Amino acid sequence: MKFEWYTDFVDLEYTPSSDELLAFFKVTPDKGITLEEAAGRIASESSIGTWTTLTTMTPDLKKLMAKAYYISADGLVKIAYPLELFELDNIPQILSSVAGNIFGMRAIKFLKLLDIRFPRKLIDHYRGPEHGIEGVRRILKVYGRPITATVVKPKVGLTTERYAEEAYKILSGGIDLLKDDENLSSQGFNPFEKRLNAVMKVIEKIERETGEKKGYLINVTAETREAERRIKLVADYGNPFIMIDILTVGWGALQTLRELAHDYKLAIHAHRAFHAAFTRMKEHGMTMLVVAKLARLIGVDHIHVGSPVGKMEAKTMDVLNIQKCITEKTYEPATFKAFKQDWGNLKPVLPVSSGGLHPGLLPETVKIMGTDILIQVGGGVTGHPAGSFSGARAVRQALDAIKEGVSLEEYAETHPELKQALDKWGHVRPK
Repeated sequence: MKFEWYTDFVDLEYTPSSDELLAFFKVTPDKGITLEEAAGRIASESSIGTWTTLTTMTPDLKKLMAKAYYISADGLVKIAYPLELFELDNIPQILSSVAGNIFGMRAIKFLKLLDIRFPRKLIDHYRGPEHGIEGVRRILKVYGRPITATVVKPKVGLTTERYAEEAYKILSGGIDLLKDDENLSSQGFNPFEKRLNAVMKVIEKIERETGEKKGYLINVTAETREAERRIKLVADYGNPFIMIDILTVGWGALQTLRELAHDYKLAIHAHRAFHAAFTRMKEHGMTMLVVAKLARLIGVDHIHVGSPVGKMEAKTMDVLNIQKCITEKTYEPATFKAFKQDWGNLKPVLPVSSGGLHPGLLPETVKIMGTDILIQVGGGVTGHPAGSFSGARAVRQALDAIKEGVSLEEYAETHPELKQALDKWGHVRPK
């Protein structure tokens, strides 16, 4: 008697249509389970199947079966999903399908979601970035070099007054954007609105003094209704930027907050805190590529993609692959473990390189990633021997040297702030 029908969801002769959503998995079956059986289980459980045949499964419903249409000997599996399975403007529902219960199946030892290909019919339901790369450059009037940002360190603990003092040093020293870190929200020592008010006064003062535009990536992450209140405050204060911890706040909340950002024409800085909990393992979880694609789809304006030379775990090829995916109109993957993606009319996202950067690492960062990036230097500014103002000047001097095609060492001969930075850190890559 047949009760398992998982292999009915495998069709290696099938050719997906352009209207189907495609998912790419790396599958490690448990002992005694073949790759075909494992692939069938994934396709079944993520669409309309279960562990047994069903009396309720009428022929008309079978058109909704997902199909495992590609299986390689080393466990790479591609699955095609009819678009009717999804609520097209509902990212939580989509992920509950293709990245849900399948990760807990006993027959699957490890499972990694490598990529998702979104069809145009789905993409057309989303705004994408409000401003994108060119829009953010227009806000700040920064062209021909990377945009810069700095997190005030220590990331939590400073009073609002001390925070504002450091903000003045950092921004007056030449950094474009002040940035909250992921765990600074509205603690008693530095409440949200008090901090926003103080930093905006600093920005107004510096813009008058220097003529340069400045912005504040203030962290609005909170329970959704509170996050909405904070976003409205940011708009009232005239700051064009907000920051959201997109993974800890949740995809549904991000969709809601994106709509509010549209109402106020705010740019969203996406912090990826929590991602390594499921992206770092090679065999299990989900890739940062998928996270970045979802973020572009919903509509963030900048997102952290890692740095090939900083303190966070990142492979250069992976960083560049993500950068291509969020910046190009049609993404042609550099690896066969990803899908080609047509982004339609969605604007590109500004990639953020961060994590352990300092002036001595900027030439290599720019050489690898180019100038259409946001470079976030935290400790590499506030850890400068002469303080945050000099740290900010050293970052700008390093970028000036790169633009002029001069080595940092030569440029440092006439720029003391850069020299002090190089004397302390050299070109060391922190761990």
